[in-house]
Amino acid sequence: MNKKVRFFHSIHFKIALVFALLLLITFQIVGAIFVRQLKNDNLKSFKQRVELSTYVENSLIVALSRTDTEGANTKIKNILDDINNANIQEVQVIDAKGTIRGDSDVNSRSLIGQKTTNSAVKGVLYTGRTYTETTYNRNDNKQYYISITPLLNVSSNNNAVVGAIYTRADMASVYDSVNNVVVIFASASLIAIVIGMVLAIIVSSSITKPIEEMKRQTARIARGDYSGHVHQYGNDELGQLAQAVNNLSIRVEETQELSESERRRLDSVLSHMSDGVIATDRRGGITIVNDMAMNYLDISEGEVLGKSILDILDIRNQYTLRDLLEKQDEVVLDMSGEKDLILNAYFSVIQRESGFISGIVCVLHDVTEQQKIDRERKQFVSNVSHELRTPLTSMRSYIEALNDGAWRDEKVAPEFLKVTQDETDRMIRMINDLLSLSRMDSGTVKLDLELVNINGLVNYILDRFDMMLKKDKIDTRDIKTKNYTIKRDFTKRDLWVELDTDKFIQVVDNIMNNAIKYSPDGGVITCRLLETHNNVILSISDQGLGIPKKDLGHVFDRFFRVDKARSRAQGGTGLGLAISKEVIELHHGRIWVDSVEGKGSTFYISLPYEEYSEEDLWDEN
Repeated sequence: MNKKVRFFHSIHFKIALVFALLLLITFQIVGAIFVRQLKNDNLKSFKQRVELSTYVENSLIVALSRTDTEGANTKIKNILDDINNANIQEVQVIDAKGTIRGDSDVNSRSLIGQKTTNSAVKGVLYTGRTYTETTYNRNDNKQYYISITPLLNVSSNNNAVVGAIYTRADMASVYDSVNNVVVIFASASLIAIVIGMVLAIIVSSSITKPIEEMKRQTARIARGDYSGHVHQYGNDELGQLAQAVNNLSIRVEETQELSESERRRLDSVLSHMSDGVIATDRRGGITIVNDMAMNYLDISEGEVLGKSILDILDIRNQYTLRDLLEKQDEVVLDMSGEKDLILNAYFSVIQRESGFISGIVCVLHDVTEQQKIDRERKQFVSNVSHELRTPLTSMRSYIEALNDGAWRDEKVAPEFLKVTQDETDRMIRMINDLLSLSRMDSGTVKLDLELVNINGLVNYILDRFDMMLKKDKIDTRDIKTKNYTIKRDFTKRDLWVELDTDKFIQVVDNIMNNAIKYSPDGGVITCRLLETHNNVILSISDQGLGIPKKDLGHVFDRFFRVDKARSRAQGGTGLGLAISKEVIELHHGRIWVDSVEGKGSTFYISLPYEEYSEEDLWDEN
């Protein structure tokens, strides 16, 4: 709703006021120049009137030159008494030593014979130059003209200063005439201003009517109402302005529709972007932020708008806004401590055609998985290099010994060759395991699924380990003989599961081998098989060293070993459990471990299970 404009705020009054101010300024300038000139002329005439005659000055010089001080003072007093000038208030005569020798003011004659305290008089006596000034006396509120003139003895060779005349004259006559002129100018200016304001108000009324219509139209445009037009009263500047307002209304409506369409399109693009986007003004205050950016930073739109991008991204200690504007480097935002997230922030400036930088656009790209893969790749390469270097170093040492003549020793040579063969087998097993993992990672491994009675399959695997115990061997790797007992706790029901038999046997073999390696001599390994609503669960428990709590989350990582020295001594590659995890996940199952350090570990294998009827089991179709 438009408020009614008061008269003193209206353009009528402002035009009249401007016109009056112009008149006032004109009169002030003219008056100031005229009064200044008048003042200077009056002051010049006044100075001439108050100057002492040459006769008086010469008489004073003669008097001061006398050696008879008392007679000289009497002479000076007579000369000062003869001065008849209504404007001069006081004339004081001072000799070359600064002693006051005469004063025309009766009230000041007590100072005769004393040293003058006036610094200006002392300066004139010292320099021999005339000094003048205009002063204001607060006691009688009058302006005085001060003139100090040196008295020079021209009869001497060096024009010696014999004294000075201090003259004080009242300037009231000068300022009275100037003040009268000022009053006349002020009265004339006031009358001219009043007449000018009346004329200006009359003229401005013919201007403000079309302006009022244009104001109403622009108010409608501001509200979003583009209907209506301003009436043109003529083809003058106001008429052209009215036409421009009408054209503006049309163009603003078109631009508003286009801008709204572009804004909706931009909002749609930003909302569906997989990257976070933040836009700022030229001071770094955030103006636009999309949903993905808010999700990355875990903030709401209200919390971020208007805040500095340096604070929101928490990079104020590393970068300044100028750094982001000039360098536009990629910035890594490591938020792994808060929400396991690593972002790459890419900055670019928002720049107009003129080169003016109006803001910054920041694109946030999630590189958490990429960084994780890169770290795993580096760790994998490092582990492979380390695992291969160990047997190769050992082989090289034994081969060098053989080459140096150990092959001639019938007792040592076979042992060295046996170690070399074992290390070769170890590298072959490691490479085979790596190839298996590589095929699984690339998705080229295909499962040869068949419906298997898992009870019988697990019993078959465990029977093999019982048979190895009877043959005093744990596995084909000639691991040191160890006594152990396998305890079985199986469900009585036959559980039929679709499995790749060979790969499942490989998984159970890996877990059993580990249980045997890390169990004490004479330990019990417990195997349980049971069913839940939708899963078959196989658990294998040992009484070994157990796994520290800090290592539980890494036992299925590639090349990870809890006891590295013991694992290598027993020929492990550190890949068995990693392969087991991949195989079980290919079967859409899950494998995990529970352990108490010093009391043993339990590995669990969960496989999806669907109960089959007897007709389904024998249906060959």
